[in-house]
Amino acid sequence: MTESELIWRISGGSGDGIASTSQNFAKALMRSGLHVFTHRHYPSRIRGGHTYTEIRASDEPVKSRGDGYNFLLALGDSFARNPQEDAYYGNEELKPLSENLDELREGGVIVYDSGLLDADEIEDFDRRVEENDWHVYPIDLRGMAREQGREVMRNTAGVGVTCALIGMDLEYIQDLMREAMPEKILEPNLEILQTAYEQVQEEHDPDAHDVRVPSGEHDEPQLLMSGSDAISYGAIDEGCRFIAGYPMTPWTEVFTIMTQAMSGLGGISEQVEDEIAAAALALGASHAGVKSMSGSSGGGFALMSEPLGLAEMTETPVVFVEAMRAGPSTGMPTKTEQGDLEHVLYTSQGDTHRVVFAPGTVEEAYDQTRTAFRIAYEYQIPAIVLYDQKLGGELISVPESTFDREPNPDLGSVLTEEELVDAPHNAAGKYERFQHDVEDGVSPRSLPGQKGGRFLATGNEHEPSGHISESPENRVAQVDRRSQKVEAIRAELDDEGNQTPHGPEDAEYGILTWGSQQGTVEEAVDELNAAGHSVKSLGVSDLTPYPVTDVEAFVESVEEVLVVEMNASAQFRGLTQKELGRYGEKLSSLLKYNGNPFEPADIVEGFESTMIDGNDDVPGIETTFVPAAGD
Repeated sequence: MTESELIWRISGGSGDGIASTSQNFAKALMRSGLHVFTHRHYPSRIRGGHTYTEIRASDEPVKSRGDGYNFLLALGDSFARNPQEDAYYGNEELKPLSENLDELREGGVIVYDSGLLDADEIEDFDRRVEENDWHVYPIDLRGMAREQGREVMRNTAGVGVTCALIGMDLEYIQDLMREAMPEKILEPNLEILQTAYEQVQEEHDPDAHDVRVPSGEHDEPQLLMSGSDAISYGAIDEGCRFIAGYPMTPWTEVFTIMTQAMSGLGGISEQVEDEIAAAALALGASHAGVKSMSGSSGGGFALMSEPLGLAEMTETPVVFVEAMRAGPSTGMPTKTEQGDLEHVLYTSQGDTHRVVFAPGTVEEAYDQTRTAFRIAYEYQIPAIVLYDQKLGGELISVPESTFDREPNPDLGSVLTEEELVDAPHNAAGKYERFQHDVEDGVSPRSLPGQKGGRFLATGNEHEPSGHISESPENRVAQVDRRSQKVEAIRAELDDEGNQTPHGPEDAEYGILTWGSQQGTVEEAVDELNAAGHSVKSLGVSDLTPYPVTDVEAFVESVEEVLVVEMNASAQFRGLTQKELGRYGEKLSSLLKYNGNPFEPADIVEGFESTMIDGNDDVPGIETTFVPAAGD
């Protein structure tokens, strides 16, 4: 177990540099030849409050966070609100140690900052250490850092201690420091890194435990990427040069990355007063001839409902991204959930026409963002990329070649002035922008300022040149034409195959999932098959128009299907039954909605307990089972 996989968790308080320290350590592990996957847990506070980042590193590709972890570096919370045990939030200073013990594997390693933490304050700590064969190293990281003049460097000291205990060379850490740190702080950090490393080797026995860093080698250069990175770079490569938004966790990461890039690309980023304005600005920029996007998270996206409907009625292409978090209302802003599916599918009034993608991996986030722009601008329809805090914030090593693609600035179905000369116009000379009888329902658009391209754009139903019309015949013709676009899009997407199968084709059981749970499900499927079960999975990314053919074939090919998703109301299962029109007796649900993503073990345990053993529930409080109709 420990020879081929290191799962390192660093814990502290918000503002203690946990995210930056872990990101650099993950990058160092990747550069050493390992595949890495990170998981973040943090509160909705600027400073203080227990936070941790987990890094899984292996010589084999990894798709998910692991089951538990085997090395804890507990720094303490230097911004704790109240150190008293009877405080409302408990002893926050101690939580980075006390709240990270339940998932530590047997034989695991604990390093804690004895300059800030006292393990004697934790009830039954010594007993648990003995029972689980944990190896504990209390080291005064704070004091070590103070000797160098900067207490914040205790993070660097902790990394040095980690490297000494797992047998990792400091070279990769030192190289990263030289790349990122200014000279003023570089030398002290290099010194404390080396001091901590040597002190552990002199005063402790690094061979007393079995947790070691694996050795590996990549076949090609790797990048450390999040879903937020991939969505942003996909948008940029597809020619997006305008973004408007208002900050809201966890969408803010995409907004920030895009904003930082726009000025160097000749683009524009606008932070506006609210999400209504953000969506409206993106719509206006696209109408003017610029590939545009906006986005938000659940509550902010709710405000975008009216501009989204306007985009559908005026057939203005635009891309929105929606980053799900636990709701409703403010909910749990920094915790993940897949509860916005129905909201994104159906928000705005009337018979809506849109496309929704839910990528399952970083690679798919890049690809499907590019697809969203291409579809939006070819078919003049709003496209939405739906993801969550899990996919947006987790970092994973990805081959650099994944993103070696040609850019695509093409605006899609737009006429040139030469083409407008022969295009249909009404008696007043207005271009008939919304023609009834056109191929695939797509009536080419013109851009403001083009000679012969003048037309009206209105949120009212309209006749071909854009004038308001309440004619029953025109209404039917326009709705049918807009609906025809969705049918053409589904046919095009069927040829591309965005759904992701995994496991043996002739498996007896199936696991169906969507979005960010895909990698976790695939690892669970591998574990189940290794245990002697017969299981395969399908990760669905196209949410509307729904991939009926692919999903129906998958469901037909197995005896029973377990639908895995992170919400309490089984929204994806409900969508699947609605779109397929049957199979209610074949589809059961495994749900998780406590703010934490699935681990492979959750799915393995849920599958074996319900599908194999026939139980009506799953032990514990982590997951919930909902049986198939009629069971």
